[in-house]
Amino acid sequence: MSLALLAMSHSPLLEHAELPADVSAELNTAFEQARAFVRDYDPDIIVNLAPDHYNGFFYTLMPAFCIGYAAESIGDYGSQAGRLDVPEEIARGLAEYVIDQGIDLAVSLDMQVDHGAVQPMEVLYGDIAAKPVVPVFLNSVAPPFTPVKRVRMLGEAIGGFLSGLDKKVLLIASGGLSHDPPVPRLVTATPEQRRALLGQGGPITSEARAARQQRVIDAARDFAAGTAVIQDLAPDWDRELMRILASGDLSPIDAWKPDEMTKIAGNSSHEVRTWIAGYAALGAAGSYTVQYSYYRPIRELIAGFGLTTATMN
Repeated sequence: MSLALLAMSHSPLLEHAELPADVSAELNTAFEQARAFVRDYDPDIIVNLAPDHYNGFFYTLMPAFCIGYAAESIGDYGSQAGRLDVPEEIARGLAEYVIDQGIDLAVSLDMQVDHGAVQPMEVLYGDIAAKPVVPVFLNSVAPPFTPVKRVRMLGEAIGGFLSGLDKKVLLIASGGLSHDPPVPRLVTATPEQRRALLGQGGPITSEARAARQQRVIDAARDFAAGTAVIQDLAPDWDRELMRILASGDLSPIDAWKPDEMTKIAGNSSHEVRTWIAGYAALGAAGSYTVQYSYYRPIRELIAGFGLTTATMN
């Protein structure tokens, strides 16, 4: 058994925003570090911890956690569409083990994933089917949210299962950090938005998806210019989270309250649940060390953008 972790922010704006030259250079350096890390580690299988943005999971039935026995990328924001190479036997074994540890989760034989799940695979490998991958969904945009302590426990259960595999496993945690993009909220949604949040009316049309994506692109441009009416980034909160995760002692995070996370770091800051679960999984297998850490608040991406790699000691 061997276990390693790569945690990184994602942004649908990576291919749509005009970044300052120094920011672009920094990001490219961070991505090269990540590619070198996974190239040297060369995992047999990937467990991909990711959120969704009302593309595969809706309020008709919103689980806190879900493991996919099969999955397909929808290809939003120009991300790669198509089937993921999901090893069903391992996915099934993981789900059964996690449930046996007292963590309730859903399973899907036809999981639909979006850029939040596939962007790291594209950055690292250039192909979402380059490696066998087990997709694990964590609800990070649709209140009410499960307590953060349960997220840590989910991660520990995942790590317990992976510790028993005779394989080299890479955990990918995709999301965060602080950010507040213009994602519709159920409590303030228009009737049309409410139907979309419930996944009603059939598959979203290409025109409607393009309009939705353009709103985010426009908001990012305005945010970078200082004219967007969305919550600011929270670099201090981001750095404190990264410090706690790197320490190996995740217990301080148990006390974090969802409403406080939203107030401090934005409605979509809950995507850090993937990082928490990823580090908890790694920690369940033994002590670990962060090998590389990058962070920068990037307004053009509406994100406190972080990337870390970690290995077991």
